[in-house]
Amino acid sequence: MSRLFAAVLGVIVVVVSGSQSPVALQQRGAGGGWTVLFDGKSLDRWTPIGTANWRLADGAVEANMGTGFLISKESYTDFELKAEFWTDPDANSGIFIRCSNPMEITAMNAYEVNIFDKRPDPAYRTGAIVNVAKPKVMIDAGNKWNTMEITAKGPRMTVTLNGMQTVDAEDRTHPRGPIALQYGAGTVKFRNVQIRQ
Repeated sequence: MSRLFAAVLGVIVVVVSGSQSPVALQQRGAGGGWTVLFDGKSLDRWTPIGTANWRLADGAVEANMGTGFLISKESYTDFELKAEFWTDPDANSGIFIRCSNPMEITAMNAYEVNIFDKRPDPAYRTGAIVNVAKPKVMIDAGNKWNTMEITAKGPRMTVTLNGMQTVDAEDRTHPRGPIALQYGAGTVKFRNVQIRQ
């Protein structure tokens, strides 16, 4: 009986010591090698540039005036990125990856994964990589939370929006750089930004 009790107690100790609180899991990116870049509480991993009025609210970072970017403090080469975003229908935003010049970000010196439902030239609207790949499907993102997943492995880049792949393309122009969240117009919010290398 005492051996059985010791064995059961050993199993309980292993299970309890191996479990983690939801907060610990979130800080580590909920496992699977993910790192949380934005947790809804702090912009410690980001540097703002420009005049956008970024502010924290309800677990997200949002802006509705000015123009500018939040730039990751680290640079990345090959990665998977997940981010949730909310925009109004008239918003102009995007997620820029592999930014060559983090102090002056453009679609010419980075890859701009666009969030712009009403772009005047719709060829590179929401879900596209501007000047690289047009979206395979047209998805409007306005007035709802959306999930964008971006994978960059060498020259190959894929973009998935709300579970639908919008881009699968190759380009070798920009091999490495930080990530930037853009505010251009309207109301833009980001939350749950995670990366895995």
